[in-house]
Amino acid sequence: MARTRAADFDDKRRSILDSAAAVFAKLGMEHASMAQIAKENNVSKALLYHYYPSKELLLFDIGRTHLIELEAAIQKADRPDLDPPQRLRHLIGGVLENYRTASNFHQVLLNGTGSLSEAQRVELQQMERRIVKAFSDVLIEINPELGKKRAGVTPVTMSLFGILNWTYIWFKPSGALSRDGYADMVTTLFLNGVTSLNR
Repeated sequence: MARTRAADFDDKRRSILDSAAAVFAKLGMEHASMAQIAKENNVSKALLYHYYPSKELLLFDIGRTHLIELEAAIQKADRPDLDPPQRLRHLIGGVLENYRTASNFHQVLLNGTGSLSEAQRVELQQMERRIVKAFSDVLIEINPELGKKRAGVTPVTMSLFGILNWTYIWFKPSGALSRDGYADMVTTLFLNGVTSLNR
């Protein structure tokens, strides 16, 4: 007979993911242990293994959860009714807003997928491609030539994500620049170049 799922299963699962992402981000994927994750979450190893039978499954679910939430944030921020540059600004703002509380998850996705199976990596890559396409489509609207060039729009889009993906390292919420202000800066910098920031 199948075991009945507890009413608070999803809440406990999310709590474990939050704790695990914090441990992975602090100690690194190779050095973090399931025992340390259980201790951080104040649960037994047996309960942790009930939810996640292996560290690899835990890493995968952190990455998958982060991408699901990032894609949802981008879809929520998207404004197809606006002109393409303004729409891009909203998409950038959606990413940065998601990163506000997802720093640990983001670090795991960037640095912790090497031990995953090929099928798991492919699943995450497919999710990432959908996110990249949301930006690529708008960039082609802004500059249709990007869709015609041999190199395509992908290098341009990935350059934008290169700017956004590392903000967790240096961005300080208490600093002089707000997230909205940084979203404005990135949009202006990316569309018009560094000299436009003096205007």
